[in-house]
Amino acid sequence: MRNVVLYIAMSLDGYIADANGGVDWLGGQGDGETEDTYSEFIRRVDTVVMGWNTYRQISQELSPDVWVYEGLQSYVVTHRTPTRRKGITFTADDPVKLVRRLREGEGKDVWICGGASLVRQLMEADLIDEFYLSVIPTVLGGGIRLFGDLSRPLPLRLVRTRTYDGIAELVYVRREGGESLKS
Repeated sequence: MRNVVLYIAMSLDGYIADANGGVDWLGGQGDGETEDTYSEFIRRVDTVVMGWNTYRQISQELSPDVWVYEGLQSYVVTHRTPTRRKGITFTADDPVKLVRRLREGEGKDVWICGGASLVRQLMEADLIDEFYLSVIPTVLGGGIRLFGDLSRPLPLRLVRTRTYDGIAELVYVRREGGESLKS
């Protein structure tokens, strides 16, 4: 069974985008201290799953000329019918069913890239095994919140922390023996 990992950045107050969907606030405090944890992470995955807004932001704003997930099998959950792109599967499948199917298949880890609605659905179905959160030293005060209401708490266990340039990277896994959202 493949591991499903949420790897995402959020503001100190829990937002993944500002009120207009922007992410120009992503970044450290600018003291020059950096660490490339993304390269370490990306070696673990061969599949990336995201919602339409995340795809649109990546393909139109952040990297319009080059698909940044080249070499990974990419799934975009959407009801839209965009122009086909090599290596990207646009699907209207239920995201819970899609991730369950991917989890049962062969391969490396499955990366949940965003957005918030997709993450919440997968959390409710208890499908995220690892939460890799980069907490950016910015308080937005509003926007698109990463974690919304859930039917019950999801107990996690902190397994690793790193800090650099004011960013706190926190890695959590579901706690063994804790009450899951599925029960």
